[in-house]
Amino acid sequence: MNEATTSPQQLAQQAAEVLLEKTSQDGFDVAVVLGSGWRPAADVLTENAVDLQEFPMSDLPGFLPPTAQGHGGTVRSGVIAGQRVLVLLGRTHAYEGHELWRTAHAVRTAAAAGVSTVVLTNAAGGLIEGMQVGEPVLINDHINFTAKTPLSGANFVNLVDAYSPELRRRAENLRPGIREAVYAMMPGPQYETPAEIHMLRTLGAGLVGMSTVYETIAAREANMDVLGISLVTNLAAGMTGEALNHEEVLEAGKNAAQDMGELLRELVGTL
Repeated sequence: MNEATTSPQQLAQQAAEVLLEKTSQDGFDVAVVLGSGWRPAADVLTENAVDLQEFPMSDLPGFLPPTAQGHGGTVRSGVIAGQRVLVLLGRTHAYEGHELWRTAHAVRTAAAAGVSTVVLTNAAGGLIEGMQVGEPVLINDHINFTAKTPLSGANFVNLVDAYSPELRRRAENLRPGIREAVYAMMPGPQYETPAEIHMLRTLGAGLVGMSTVYETIAAREANMDVLGISLVTNLAAGMTGEALNHEEVLEAGKNAAQDMGELLRELVGTL
């Protein structure tokens, strides 16, 4: 196939057909995208799954191996609590130098494979006083500071309640007191400056990261219900005065893996 002459939607359909053939499924119900540091949670999420399979994302049309450390680059599938679940271990980021459509390709492929609910996870910097490293936070809205979109043409996608209030309510029932916040997407890959963090806090953001927003836009374009969960893996620049590094992001994910995997498994069971 020639990716240069194939639309993102057509390529997603082709990838979905290969996915369904490789997994011997006729469709999927739920997709979970695991961000930086979340890979260990996948083992907890799928420990009792039926018909468990895993293979490289690059086996599917249009997928590339992720280059960011902590992103595994595999697809895992199985049946969990009666739901046919697709777990994407890793994602493609715009800062890796790829065309923007690739950042939404996994979500579009999931939609083409029948998925109606997607859980988007990420590692994020915490901007709110009192946030703790290792704390899960529900995304209730976002601010796109990249000035880019995975959409093309006069495609006016509604983003009111982009992050499903009903799915957030179910998560809150499972974890009473879980915090909600607005997620700000920055282009990366550099971490934000203290001045940028001050700006984001002033504008009402409680989380900052470099992913998720493009996937949410593509998911809403496909009429998928979206639940966004950030794992606070560091307190953002200027909050503590400490330098930031990617190793602490991965370490925080490792330490929170059991709880995050259990939360995801419980959430799937409510769908």
